[in-house]
Amino acid sequence: MYINIEEPTETISNDAMKVWRMSNTIGHLSAILIIAVLVLCSEKFGWYGWIGIVLYFLSGLFVVSAIFSIFIEPTYLQNTWRYNINQQFVQLKHGKWQEKHTLIPMEKVEYVRTEQGPIMRRYGLYNIEIGTTASNHIIPAIPSEEAKKLKAQIAVYAKLKDEDLAEGEKGA
Repeated sequence: MYINIEEPTETISNDAMKVWRMSNTIGHLSAILIIAVLVLCSEKFGWYGWIGIVLYFLSGLFVVSAIFSIFIEPTYLQNTWRYNINQQFVQLKHGKWQEKHTLIPMEKVEYVRTEQGPIMRRYGLYNIEIGTTASNHIIPAIPSEEAKKLKAQIAVYAKLKDEDLAEGEKGA
């Protein structure tokens, strides 16, 4: 009754850590800059004392959050992300303490598309988004050529037509 499914072994790109560190740095610096401006406004305009205390507390939280999400989280994600694609399933596995192992049957796949932001473009990486009726799943940080091959492979295995490829993309 049970089928033997091998663990996924494919890894995401090592450049993923650089991309995640850059984007997390930009996000946290923006938040800390906004909080710093609010602290200066609080001091200059004599806002209630509790507002300054809350802003200092928030800035401390953001610094701790920044340290985690810039230095620790990208390494952790890169080391734990695994995926595998075959004719029956797309397998996604990540996490160490709370491990998620997702099996997506190929007959449930409705669309597949690649996404790339400006930081990912710099490193030649794509996210592959696999959509089903109920949800969508992302394989992060795949090198450009491999992403195109995987997209085409998933489309063939899922028997998608050209119009099923998201956003008017043709083939891969």
